[in-house]
Amino acid sequence: MLLHLDASARRASFSRKLSSVYAETWRAAHPQAGYVYRDLAAHPVPHIGEAWTELCDYLLQREITDISRFGEAVRTPAQRQAWAVVEPLLDEVVAAEVILIGTPMYNYSIPSSLKAWLDQITFPKMSLAGRSFVVTSARGGAYGPGTPREPYDHQERYLRDFFKGHFQVEDVTFIHAELVNARLDPSLAHLREQHEKSLAAALTEAAR
Repeated sequence: MLLHLDASARRASFSRKLSSVYAETWRAAHPQAGYVYRDLAAHPVPHIGEAWTELCDYLLQREITDISRFGEAVRTPAQRQAWAVVEPLLDEVVAAEVILIGTPMYNYSIPSSLKAWLDQITFPKMSLAGRSFVVTSARGGAYGPGTPREPYDHQERYLRDFFKGHFQVEDVTFIHAELVNARLDPSLAHLREQHEKSLAAALTEAAR
């Protein structure tokens, strides 16, 4: 199954366009596989609350790492409400072979909508090994290796570390369209051609 998430606040964003191209290609190659789509910007996942932290503490104290047993942590009405949010999100992730995330870079990092989703589905010492993550992103500037702004990239670095550190997943692919602000910012107008090349390469990679 492909789990497809979009997090951009823009309905016609480059990260959405890239994730759509990838999803169409993947579904054409796997016509019998399942597909689930979530728009985290249009239908945001709530932020975690105290009841979620109680679920987390219960699992940690009892060393429960089997995802199928996480529901054992539910003991109070508040925790039941918290679990009602978590359970369908976690079920989708567990069922997926590939998790596709379309996300912009916001303020050097990721949108709060994506962070809220990550918080809801993440528990101590859990593993999603065997799955793949694909991230299609749009960034206002250039943050690739060797660029002056490379040290400010807390988007790819954060997500790559998160997937490895929390989920034990190293099969992660990033597809970036960079310098999108060159379409709007007069001070970056001289980089418009470089942006167009980056976007074209990203679309080709997403389709491939």
